[in-house]
Amino acid sequence: MPVLDLMSGFIVELRNAGLPVSLTENLDAMEAVKEIPLEDRDAFKYALAATLVKSQNHWRAFETIFEVYFSLRGPEYSIMQDGKENDELWREQQDLQMQGEGKGQSGGSMDGLTPEEIAQMLMNALMNGDQAMMKALAKQSVQRFAGMEPGRPVGGTYYLYRTLRNLDLDNMLDKLMEANKQQAAEELTNLEQRLEKDEFESRIEQFKQEVEAEIRRKLVADRGAEAMAKTLRKPLPEDVEFMHASRDEMQSLKKALQPLTRKLAARLARKRRHGRKGPLDFRNTVRHSLSYGGVPADPKFKYPRPAKPELMVVADISGSVAAFARFTLMLVYAIQGQFSKVRSFVFIDGIDEVTSYFKNTEDISDAIHRVNTEADVVWVDGHSDYGHAFEVFWERYGKDINSKTTILLLGDARNNYHATGSWVVKEMQKRGRHVYWLNPEPKSYWNTGDSVVGEYGSFTDGVYECRNLRQLEGFVEKLV
Repeated sequence: MPVLDLMSGFIVELRNAGLPVSLTENLDAMEAVKEIPLEDRDAFKYALAATLVKSQNHWRAFETIFEVYFSLRGPEYSIMQDGKENDELWREQQDLQMQGEGKGQSGGSMDGLTPEEIAQMLMNALMNGDQAMMKALAKQSVQRFAGMEPGRPVGGTYYLYRTLRNLDLDNMLDKLMEANKQQAAEELTNLEQRLEKDEFESRIEQFKQEVEAEIRRKLVADRGAEAMAKTLRKPLPEDVEFMHASRDEMQSLKKALQPLTRKLAARLARKRRHGRKGPLDFRNTVRHSLSYGGVPADPKFKYPRPAKPELMVVADISGSVAAFARFTLMLVYAIQGQFSKVRSFVFIDGIDEVTSYFKNTEDISDAIHRVNTEADVVWVDGHSDYGHAFEVFWERYGKDINSKTTILLLGDARNNYHATGSWVVKEMQKRGRHVYWLNPEPKSYWNTGDSVVGEYGSFTDGVYECRNLRQLEGFVEKLV
């Protein structure tokens, strides 16, 4: 396939995956790779990355798409190949056999090797750091153990699992450490053992990557790059929905919150530094006019000193929105230095203040764990009752709301058909500076069933769909 066609499909898939690639960046990428041969895949990849990737959070998606579109190709990657290895690899295996490390193999190909013999060859390759042999064994292992069938709609993870299971790779590290200990002339120190372990772990991970790459090449050869890229496509960290994030995606989201926090801090600082001019400072203007012969050529103004706003966060932590509340509390924890006062409240059908949980702690996870285990948020049956929770909030804390207070209400507004207590939100808006509502449900679900977000929303400064980090960032833009 011509490089131009590959580049065209590659750019389209990057955009489909969510990476922002402009026409100018596309042209820059084309220029960057003009003088780089496709065979030099590392240089080719990093040249494309330098022009197309603008965020570290997008690197993984870029790398996956690159490996699909620019993977090695040829008839040797056909799923229907006969599986015979080249003469050089077989001669190397024969050498190992002559040294007594292989067993009872006859014939001129690797097809007759048992899984145990292949595992032994792999162990030797890992012991010696033989990358060429590891690569060849990865190819043979996939051919032998993955059980790939043309056109079968199975993801690469399934094939990877089958291959690694047959190689017993889980126990390989212990075998390598034991073999290394027996070969050592003298007993290894703790430091030497740790260094050896790290090296072996690195080699095993490298072999896994070779197996994964071999599976990917075969799938691309069988299904085509476009179909394979679509299968492997995963949402970017900023597009992962809070409500359905896996454990790994949660970690990515936690890391991705930091740039958003810095952005908010910078915007707040810039807003204070470049605030609007206040009224004319007559005395200062007259003083400076003396240098102009009494002509007030340089009027002076009184610059206001805007106070840091106060923030109150009132979050529903019932089961349906718990993940959303977790990430929002992470954001609140991160930005609390930008506000003169941050107070946090959580509720289900009862409500409790949890501000103290976030103070004097360096691990936000501990604070959130305390919120989930210690907060007194159950009044009757532990089912959402916004009306009761809001009324108790107003009774206990309404007097603390003033003209500096911004209130964030977090939840899906599914009230189990209880009284809404919307008058509390109306009073919040009258007394406070701003009231915003963040809803993790799609807009198409709002005001359906027991959702009453529309009734609450009429008394706020805005209700925002907030299902992922991208939408949360959009709200932050409006917040400041």
